Amino acid sequence: MTVAEAAPFEGPLFSTQTAPQERIFPKLSSERFERLAARGRLRPVAAGEVLLEAGVPVTHLFLVKSGKLDVVRPTVMPGAERAERLVTSFEPGQFTGEASLLTGRRGLGRIRVAEPGEVFEIDREDLLSVIQTDSDLSEILMRAFILRRVELIAQRVGDVVVIGSIHCVGTLRVKEFLNRNGHPYNYVDLDEDPGSQEMIDRLGVGVDDVPVVVCRGRVLKNPTNQQIAEYLGFNESIDQTQVRDLVVVGAGPAGLAAAVYGSSEGLDVLVLETTAPGGQAGSSSKIENYLGFPTGISGAALAGRAYSQAQKFGAQVIIGKKAKKLACAHAPYEIEVDDGTRVTAKTVILATGAQYRKIAVENLPRFEGAGVYYAASPMEAELSRDQKVVVVGGGNSAGQAAVFLADYAQHLYVLCRGDFARSMSKYLIRRLDHAKITKKEHTEIIALEGGDHLERVTFRNNRTGEVTHCDCRNVFLMTGADPSTDWLDGCVSLDDKGFIKTGPALSADDLAGAGWPLERDPHLLETSRPGVFAVGDVRAGNIKRVASAVGEGSIAVSFVHQVLNE
Repeated sequence: MTVAEAAPFEGPLFSTQTAPQERIFPKLSSERFERLAARGRLRPVAAGEVLLEAGVPVTHLFLVKSGKLDVVRPTVMPGAERAERLVTSFEPGQFTGEASLLTGRRGLGRIRVAEPGEVFEIDREDLLSVIQTDSDLSEILMRAFILRRVELIAQRVGDVVVIGSIHCVGTLRVKEFLNRNGHPYNYVDLDEDPGSQEMIDRLGVGVDDVPVVVCRGRVLKNPTNQQIAEYLGFNESIDQTQVRDLVVVGAGPAGLAAAVYGSSEGLDVLVLETTAPGGQAGSSSKIENYLGFPTGISGAALAGRAYSQAQKFGAQVIIGKKAKKLACAHAPYEIEVDDGTRVTAKTVILATGAQYRKIAVENLPRFEGAGVYYAASPMEAELSRDQKVVVVGGGNSAGQAAVFLADYAQHLYVLCRGDFARSMSKYLIRRLDHAKITKKEHTEIIALEGGDHLERVTFRNNRTGEVTHCDCRNVFLMTGADPSTDWLDGCVSLDDKGFIKTGPALSADDLAGAGWPLERDPHLLETSRPGVFAVGDVRAGNIKRVASAVGEGSIAVSFVHQVLNE
């Protein structure tokens, strides 16, 4: 059966493999039920009544007092037989909702009354109030919402179908964008699915249109990430016109920490993120030296938890829009976004991180996304299964990627143009002593060869001159990054490498050049503009660790309060 032929009511799609049933679909005790019900209004519901339509922003939670509610997935593909499939049912004592309820985004399924009864209808704002003030209910609700979204992703229960090929750069980009933003989708592989040709013929698209994204009957041909975010309504519930206490630019660990601490302390916080929460850390396969996670945690999992935590406290996150310019002459500051809109803030935290550094090989752009990758997530790892792989870099990100990929690849070469001991943690260097891994110090790639996809890599020892050729289809570049500060256009003082100078690193000349107007010196993480802070990898003198980025994000918020009270 193809995704275009969803069968009606073959049984619930939830497998509950990710967690026990009682954690995903808890039944509230009478005391908890009454506490939650007190925040809503009781209303009768009739059989067949639709309480929420798929594709409409989720604004209410329904707490079932009597009767039964069904959640069904409508048909996604245009032209397919009008059918729907049961996702799950809610009975007395249970409540509807998943991650869309936290964000106010569009619902993925239709909620319809299966058996008449009564439900308590609770507004989203009242629900957030419960989550922020009632720790007992908060734990139950948040856990259920998160686990339900995890299960939706695992079961591919969503409103999107991606049609593409592993040989297409755009396909990898679209899948990564949806994966990292936690949006469930179904994938049709043009190279493997026997019904794919019939499908694209019916949709009226060709090979040049790949990747194709189908959502609620509309066909998007090779859409940008911004177009996908716009069509899925990622940001439509967010008011971009109001003046915010704090705007955070970038949703990596530092930016998310600032959002969590700022919103939890009562600030009106808006976050701007170009791609997806997590930053570079979000693409890390496993972080093993982050405090409190002795068995390690993936960057995506850490980012997902922080993102949910920020939403829990009321922070709003705009996805798929890039900060283009900072109007910094005076507060409140204005940040121009690449779609021409502006957001206004009393204070700003710059957490834009850094852009992946590229190697000096002539035809590198030709193979980006087609054999050359800047992240080692499970998606890229599957492309490397039983193949030779090259990982380039001498830092922890390269070591983490190599250890992770060793479970998939036939063999790995890890290339470092210097010594591993200079920049990689000792525990990771020991992990590289692996039967599948060959370490090569003082070695750099000098050539990439192939047709539509990378086929061969040549690297050279820069001390001995030894040249090695490797029939390899996948290269992972983990060679560091350059600060994302080009959009600031002289607003704040930078060091000679383009990183933002803050606090004690600012000289008298820096402050005079920026026209520092206050008698006090800049705060620890404050830039040469009052109320504008820099944290994480974009800051001069930063320590390239997730823990330090999180610490800086939280510390900056304490100074934000001081600025707002000046």
